[in-house]
Amino acid sequence: MRTVALIDYGSGNLPSAEKALWAAAKSLGKRRDIRATSDPDFVMRADHLVLPGVGAFKACMSSLIARDGLIEAMTHAVKTRGAPFLGVCVGMQLLADRGLEFGDTPGLGWIGGDVRKMTPSQSSAKVPHMGWNTVERLREHPLLNGVEAGTHMYFTHSYVFQPTDPADIAAASDHGGPLAAMVIRENTAGVQFHPEKSQKAGLELIERFLEWRP
Repeated sequence: MRTVALIDYGSGNLPSAEKALWAAAKSLGKRRDIRATSDPDFVMRADHLVLPGVGAFKACMSSLIARDGLIEAMTHAVKTRGAPFLGVCVGMQLLADRGLEFGDTPGLGWIGGDVRKMTPSQSSAKVPHMGWNTVERLREHPLLNGVEAGTHMYFTHSYVFQPTDPADIAAASDHGGPLAAMVIRENTAGVQFHPEKSQKAGLELIERFLEWRP
């Protein structure tokens, strides 16, 4: 049975993310061992890894660091073994080199770039960005097979990931200016929106992630 490690470092959206993973596995008709865990041994061996995230970059990174051996286990699974990885919201932002929320905080550095406060060019675009917004696919990828023109996902954030290499941006949205809605590099992916709150479109994306074999 394939295993899925939902990284537990105290993030507030852990229960809803876990529920969505189980729902996606059931929809696929596939058995999965899905665990919300901070156990480095399980994380190191997992077939798929999901890093959820709600809150500030600095606090989330500090909480991740505080779990002994967890980052090392994630790095081994993703970078050495090539396990598929999905970061959600702040979980995506933690992939960056650094976050600039409440100071300069180093991130995981798996996808180069910075996380900066949103600065919409239109006064009608409020910060935080909360609610449904369209997601535009910028390139072909198995995780984006179901994302067509007009697909809506649910967002709630005040900071955005700005990758150093624009090629890492796989999907975009617009909120008073373009923003990275999804980043992908090799077996590492991240979404700024919350698929677990995005109803059918979000659940289908999670299903594709569980089937993803980079």
